[in-house]
Amino acid sequence: MRIARHFYITTLPALGELGGAVPMGLADLIEHVGEHRQLREQVEAVVLLDDLMQRESLLAGEVEEVEPAVLSQQQARGEAPLPEALAPPPGGEPAASLEADRLWEAYFRYAHELGRAKGSRFLVEWVGFEVALRNTLATVRARRLGLEERGYLVAADLGAAGEDLSAALSEWEAALTPLAGLRAVIRARWAWIERHDAWFSFAVDEMLAYAARVMLLEQWRRTEENKEASSA
Repeated sequence: MRIARHFYITTLPALGELGGAVPMGLADLIEHVGEHRQLREQVEAVVLLDDLMQRESLLAGEVEEVEPAVLSQQQARGEAPLPEALAPPPGGEPAASLEADRLWEAYFRYAHELGRAKGSRFLVEWVGFEVALRNTLATVRARRLGLEERGYLVAADLGAAGEDLSAALSEWEAALTPLAGLRAVIRARWAWIERHDAWFSFAVDEMLAYAARVMLLEQWRRTEENKEASSA
C-alpha cells in the first residue's frame, strides 16, 4: 500500500506559490487517485469543502456557474439531495440554527470523523483550523450586526483552541472589498498548510495537503476571474 501511495504522490505535478498556475484541477486530482479507495475518500473529503463553498455562493446569487469536483451539478445547484454523509447527525438538530450552518456542521463532523477513523492527523487538524477560522469570522460578523454570536457557530467543539488567528483576522478586517477579504482568508489557509504539511513523507497526509493547496489555487484563480469581470 505504501508503494502505491508513493506512486500516486510522486507522479503529481509540482505546485508553485499561491497565485500561480493550477497544474491540475480538483476533478483531475480525484481521478488521479481514483483506483486507491483510501486516498480518494480522504481527498474527496477535503475537496468537498470547496464544492460546498461554491454551492453556497451559487444559492446566494453571488455566482452563476459552479465547478464541483465531488458533488454533481444538480447537487451543487440545490436540485438534488446531497450525500448522506452531509445529513444532520442523529439524535436531534445540531447546535447551528441556520440551514446553511447545519450543513457545515454536518460536513465538518464528517471530515473530522473520517480523519480519526483513517488515522489522518492532517485531516483532523485541518478541520480544527477550518472550524476555528470560520467561527472567528462568523463571530466578528455577528458582533458587527448586533446579533447573538452563538447562533452562528458550527461544530465549535472541533475548533483548534490554540490556533492564533489574530494576523489573519486583522488582514481580513482591513480589507477594503469583499474580494480582498476573501483573498486574505485564502492566504491564511495557505500559510496554515505550509506549517502542517507532510512533505516527502509519502503518507496519505502529504496527498491531502497537496489537495488542499490545489483547492486554494483554484479559489485564487476564481478571484482573479471575478476581479476581471467586475472591472470589464
